[in-house]
Amino acid sequence: MADGDTVRELYEGCYRRLVGQLFAICGNLGEAEDAVQEAFVRAVEKPRRLAQLDSPEAWLRTVALNVVRRRYRRATRFHGLLSRAGVPETTMAGLSADRVALIEALRQLPYEQREAIVLHHIVDLPVREIAVQLRVPEGTVKARLSRGRSRLAPLVHEFADDAEEVNHV
Repeated sequence: MADGDTVRELYEGCYRRLVGQLFAICGNLGEAEDAVQEAFVRAVEKPRRLAQLDSPEAWLRTVALNVVRRRYRRATRFHGLLSRAGVPETTMAGLSADRVALIEALRQLPYEQREAIVLHHIVDLPVREIAVQLRVPEGTVKARLSRGRSRLAPLVHEFADDAEEVNHV
C-alpha cells in the first residue's frame, strides 16, 4: 500500500472523530478543523514515520492538541485586547442544545482542566494514556479531572436550568 493511501485511509477513518474531540477542547469548530488539518499536513510530510507508529490516531491527536495549545497561549497574550473588542460567537449549527450547553460550560474551565475532561470523558482515554499524551504525571491528570469536574458540575446545571426556562416560556 502506498504511503498516500495510508494517510487517506487514516483521514477517512478518524478526521471527524478528531475534529469532534478538539472542538470539545477548544470550543471553536473552525479552530478544531484547522488543528486537525495541520496534524494531517504533518502526517503527509512524513508518511513513513506515521506508518511505523503503533497508534497513528493518537499521534495525530497529540499534534492537533499541540497546535491548539500553541494558539491558545498566543490568544491569552492578547486576551485583554479581545475582551475589549468582544469575541465573536462560534457557529454551532446542527448541534443539540445539550451539546451547545456542554461546550459553553467547558469553555469556562481553565484550558488544562478542559483538555483532561475531554480526553477522559469524550475521547474515553484512560488516565495513564492522557498523562503520556500531555507529558504530565498521572497525578496531575487526576487532579485536573477532579478540579475540572468540580467546576463543571454547577456550570452544566446552570445551562440546563437556563434551557428549561426557555422551554417553559
